[in-house]
Amino acid sequence: MAGRSSLLEAELTCPVCRDIYRDPEELRAALKPLQTKLKVFNRVKQTWEQTAEHIKSQAKQTEKQIQSDFEMLHLFLRYEEDKRLAALRAEECDKTQMVKKKIETLTLGISNLLSKIRLIQQKLGAEGVSFLMSKVEDPGKFSGALINVAQHLGNLKYRVWESLADDIEYTPVVLDPNTACPHLSLTNNLTSVRYTTRRQLPDNPERCGIYTCVLGSEGFCAGKHYWDVGVKGKTSWILGVAKESIDRKEEFSMIPAGGVWTVEQCYGSYRANTLPATPLRVRRKPERIRVQLDWDRGELSFSDLSHNTLLYTFKHRFTEKVFPIFCCGSDSIPLYIFSVKVNVK
Repeated sequence: MAGRSSLLEAELTCPVCRDIYRDPEELRAALKPLQTKLKVFNRVKQTWEQTAEHIKSQAKQTEKQIQSDFEMLHLFLRYEEDKRLAALRAEECDKTQMVKKKIETLTLGISNLLSKIRLIQQKLGAEGVSFLMSKVEDPGKFSGALINVAQHLGNLKYRVWESLADDIEYTPVVLDPNTACPHLSLTNNLTSVRYTTRRQLPDNPERCGIYTCVLGSEGFCAGKHYWDVGVKGKTSWILGVAKESIDRKEEFSMIPAGGVWTVEQCYGSYRANTLPATPLRVRRKPERIRVQLDWDRGELSFSDLSHNTLLYTFKHRFTEKVFPIFCCGSDSIPLYIFSVKVNVK
């Protein structure tokens, strides 16, 4: 031990270091927390490296989805363009045919008149022509022969937009993939989620780490909001809202005291997650649940739209932003958010 200590002193040239680190045990004691810290740094670095790769994957997938959505818009616009050009060509054809027939009729009438004139001139002389011609009616005037340009061009952009608006779906809540538990798979339009095999995802702070949950992308801190969720065929689910500040990495309590207001189904049993739990009387299995939040009044209601039944209402004075929360259990049947018709005119 003395030899190693002497060797250490010889290696240390700084007088302060020689005074502090005379004993190898002291060095080992100083080394251990540094090694622990190094592991933490390496683990965090690995997380950031995974995040960098995931960003590339997200960007690629999002780009594909944007291109796909805009291609649908392009297809719609091309369809609308073709439809309107076809209508224009059809009208052009109809009007052209009508004018041709009018010209043919007039040409025939002119030919007949010329024949009569020549015949009369030969037999009676020119002085009797005006008397006979006065009995021949003039060709009638007709309207509507020209292309109805105003019909084709008037408010064209508005009418195309109006047609597009009829086909647009609006979903009041969009799921946030950055909050989804690694066991969850979301559809490309971010309106449906189901349980699946665990995926390699960055362990970012927003992501739920314990429960098979995903949050809505937009939180609410005022006003009235509602969203309808399809639960048909599922054996378990949890729906409601959670405050923004919950620790998503830990096993947070699914009760108001934990900042979460939810109802759930678990293999045929229904309850509101209060303390203690409040059993819900459900006669027939719901297929569509409406979650209705009135943040200002402090009310969160759950209704079974399938059978027009109110299930439960929480009353609480909300003090921070809350996010829709969806837990879909471990069966493979998806939860999905219904789109709604909105008046965008």
